[in-house]
Order: sequence, then structure tokens, then C-alpha cells
Amino acid sequence: MKVFFSPKCLEYNWPGHPESPERVRICYETLKLAGYEFIEPEPCTEEDLLTVHYKRLVMNVKLNNFFDPDTPNFPRIFEFAKLSVGGALKACDLAMGEENALSLMRPPGHHANAVRVAGFCYFNNIAIAVKKALNSMDKVAILDIDAHHGNGTQDIFMGEERVLYVSIHQSPLFPGTGLISEKNCVNFPVPPNTGDDEYIKYFNEAVDRISEFNPDLLGISLGFDTLKSDPLTFLELTPGIYSEIGEEVSNLGLKTFCVFEGGYSRDVGEALLNFVKKIIN
Repeated sequence: MKVFFSPKCLEYNWPGHPESPERVRICYETLKLAGYEFIEPEPCTEEDLLTVHYKRLVMNVKLNNFFDPDTPNFPRIFEFAKLSVGGALKACDLAMGEENALSLMRPPGHHANAVRVAGFCYFNNIAIAVKKALNSMDKVAILDIDAHHGNGTQDIFMGEERVLYVSIHQSPLFPGTGLISEKNCVNFPVPPNTGDDEYIKYFNEAVDRISEFNPDLLGISLGFDTLKSDPLTFLELTPGIYSEIGEEVSNLGLKTFCVFEGGYSRDVGEALLNFVKKIIN
């Protein structure tokens, strides 16, 4: 699996904020030690952003004219967010060309909807990549395995018959959405303290729904805040279960790209490595 990463995404930080550069640094160092090579992404264009987001949101982020209690208004955040979107676009392009890929970038994206930043997210990285993929693909599935429901992604694609959105997430938990399945959005809310054995049952059902949809491309919102050691959630997954999760994804036999979302413990690198080792072309 090819990995898109830029050290520029480590250049911003809000002291005490869980969405820190350290979590991505741990992943980068773990994959580098395992022999993975990294490709520098390019920033997306404003035109790319406007395929999903309203111009008002794009301009507000560009001008640092926004407020969200969870989503800091950093200097140069527009630059960093465009680079993160660019990583998702490049990973998606590579997957469409028969080579699975991962964008290991921050900030994450799946809580951002068309009109607002939210939940550490400024622009919806995976949604922008999928929107572009639909120019040449008939059907695309999104599998969101972050512990938080990707409400922004669901909002963007709700009712879009060419996209299947499937999310497995803790409930109750921020943002409090994803309690039921609607139209093309299939949700699996799982209770706190769910461990490996129970989670994999939900996961296998999610994989079955994707297989039935038979997409041309699979995008994965890849979060690791499902881990027992994560400080923000209450699931009980171990890093080892991600080998099985990765193998089940690989068994789908689909062109696949992954976009890094949440994951705030020091075990995130081990879990990521277990996952990507199983994702083969």
C-alpha cells in the first residue's frame, strides 16, 4: 500500500488538544520502521473544495473567519487543510489506477459538512475525493470505522444513489447522529464497552452490505479511536483486531483507498500497521 504523507501536517498544534501532531507522527514512524515509503501530496485547489463545500465555508476558513469550540482556528489552517484534502485526492487517484493507497494526513475530515467546520474537521477529505471519483466511477462505497459517526459525510451524500455510506460507531457519543439507517446511509451504532468479538460481527455485516452494493471503488474513513486505550471513547478494541479487519477489507477485492481520521492513543501506530499489512492489491 502506497502512503501519502507530508511533514507539513505536523507543523500546527494547540496545546492540550487531542488532535495533535503526535498521533500522526507515531503512525509515520511505525510505518517507516516497517519499511513503507511515503509520497508527498500536493494541496488541493479551491475548485476541489467547492465540489462539496459552499463557497462561504471555503472563504471563512481561508480568512480564519470561523468559530467552533472543538475545531481551533489556527493560523495557516487553510493551507494545512488543503494539503490534507490533497492527500485524499492522490490516494483516491492511485486506487482508481489499480494501486491501493492511504492518506496519512491531518486534519481529519468526516465531521465537516457542506457549510460548517466541526469535530476537529475543516473540509471533508474523503467526501471531496469520492465526489471526484464519481466523474469516472459508477458507484463508490464509503466505510467509516472511526468511533465517531461521520455526520458530515452522511449529510453530503444522503440520497445519492451512486454512493453507499456505511458507518460503525459508538453510541452515545459525539456528534449524536447515526442512530438509524436512512436511504443510502447504513449505520451500525454500537454500545460503549464493545470489544473485539462483538465489533467484528458488526463489521462483517457492514462488509456484506458493501459487497451487495458491488461498488467500483471503496473509500475508508480510517479511525482508530475505537481502541481500548483511546482517551476520548469507550470502545474496547485491541490493536490486534485490525489484522482481521484489514483482511476482511482485502477479501472484498475492491480498489481501495484510506483516509486517516481519528485515533488519539499511543497504540494507533500498531493498529494502523496491522491494518495496512493486510490491504493488498
